[in-house]
Amino acid sequence: MGLLSDHRILVTGVLTDDSLAFAIAERAIAEGATVALSGAGRGLSLTRRTARKLGDVGEVIELDVTDPVQVAAAAGALDARFGRLDGVVHAIGYAPPSCLGQGMFVSPFEDVATALHVSTYSLAALVGALRPLLARSTAHGGASVLALDFDGSRAYPMYDWMGVMKAGLESLGRYLAREVGADRIRVNMLAAGPIRTMAAKSIPGFSVFEDSWAERAPLGWDVRDASAVADTALALLSPLLRATTGAIVHVDGGAHAMG
Repeated sequence: MGLLSDHRILVTGVLTDDSLAFAIAERAIAEGATVALSGAGRGLSLTRRTARKLGDVGEVIELDVTDPVQVAAAAGALDARFGRLDGVVHAIGYAPPSCLGQGMFVSPFEDVATALHVSTYSLAALVGALRPLLARSTAHGGASVLALDFDGSRAYPMYDWMGVMKAGLESLGRYLAREVGADRIRVNMLAAGPIRTMAAKSIPGFSVFEDSWAERAPLGWDVRDASAVADTALALLSPLLRATTGAIVHVDGGAHAMG
C-alpha cells in the first residue's frame, strides 16, 4: 500500500509536464491516490493533453478560480465523482506583466488586483467551496490543503508584486488553518526553491535565481530537479504530517535561512 492509498486529491495548475503540479500529481498517483486535475480557459485543453501522460487520472474539470460560478460547479462535479476529498494542491498563480520586473511603482491597481485575485484570494475561494468535501475525508488525520509558495519573507529581485502576493498567501494560509482546523482540515504552504518550469520562464530575470540559488543553498540546488518538492508535497498530503498545519515548509536547499 502507498502513502496515499484511497486518497482522493485535486491538483490544480497542471499545464505541462515540467510543472511542479505535474510532479506532485505523478508522485501522488504512484503512492496510490486517485487524482483529479483542473484547468481554466484556453489552458483546459492543454491540461487534458498533459493528463494523458499521468495515466490514471480520475477527472479533469474546468476551474477558473476568479469565477464563483465555476468554483461552485467544480465543487459539485467533484462531489458527484468522488463524494469527498482528502487533499487539494493549490498551484495557481498569475500576475500581469506590469507586476514583474518593473519595480513597485509601475503596475496600476487593476493589475495588482488581478494578481491578488488569482494568486492569493483563490486559495480562500477554493478551500471555502471544497470545505464540505474536505470535511468528509476518511484519511487518518483528516484532509490536507497544500499551497505552492515562494519564500514571502524577503524581497527578491524582479519578483516585485508577486512577492507581495506570496507573502499574502502565507498569511492567508495561517488564517485558513485556524478556521478549518475544527473540520480536521490542515492547511500548509510549500515554499519551493526555483525550478525551471514554464511559469518560472515568465518571470523576468529568472536566470538571477538560477545562477545564485545553488551558491546560497548549503545543500545545493538543481533548478532542473523537482523531485524533492514532489516528495515533500507527498509527505504533507499524507497522514505522516497529520499534526502540522499553518506551516511554511521550505524545500530550497536551505537558501531561505542564509544571510
